[in-house]
Amino acid sequence: MMLNSLLISQDAASLSCLATALAKLDIEAEICTSCARAMEPLIKCTYSALVLDFDEPGAAQLAQMVHFAEKPPLVVALVTQLGPVSGAFQAGIKFVLYKPLTPRDVAQSLWDARQFMRRDCRRTTRDKVRALVHLQVEGATLPALLRDLSEQGLALQAPEPLAQAQRIPLRFVLPGTAQTVHAIGEVIWADESGRAGLFFSRVTPSSQKYLRNWLACRHTKKRDAVRVLLPPRRSRRSRSLVSV
Repeated sequence: MMLNSLLISQDAASLSCLATALAKLDIEAEICTSCARAMEPLIKCTYSALVLDFDEPGAAQLAQMVHFAEKPPLVVALVTQLGPVSGAFQAGIKFVLYKPLTPRDVAQSLWDARQFMRRDCRRTTRDKVRALVHLQVEGATLPALLRDLSEQGLALQAPEPLAQAQRIPLRFVLPGTAQTVHAIGEVIWADESGRAGLFFSRVTPSSQKYLRNWLACRHTKKRDAVRVLLPPRRSRRSRSLVSV
């Protein structure tokens, strides 16, 4: 199976250099110009590698989110020469490339990184329960990954910890449909990694109908509601930073 990658940057020179090097390594490359636009393909597809420009807004948050994916891609960070790498370090990045890129350095670094890439790039949709959730937190929109769903609430992975007991307006498209659910969720549990369980304290009538029909098609049983709203067992993962 061919390896594949997603490049997120608006730096034309960097993209050109990366695309050339990836092609020589037989790694397919897709280009996305913003972290916000990259959320959908990252949810729907499995990538071997994610090359992320940390000059782009939201790069650190995105890197933290993919870290918790079921099959996380190898993340390669692009940072400005002599610039800070704290954001990449906090996000658990293993490989760092410094801009401006040079063909020789990129070729060697990507060759090394290739050894750690997953050969699972069949472009199949992930589990149908995976979706992007938009949370309204303190006047700003915060993207999160839907991990589990019931008629009573949902579990998600946010890029930052959520405060317990707060009420959060949210919206998401039901996986496999074009139907958007609008609701207000109350955070009933949350941990330091950004995982949280929200109970629906309010759901619009149309959203409730969409949700019930969607769950009925999936033959979801009532006991699933309890599983969704309970916190998972703790698991800790750590990664080291390697500058290349």
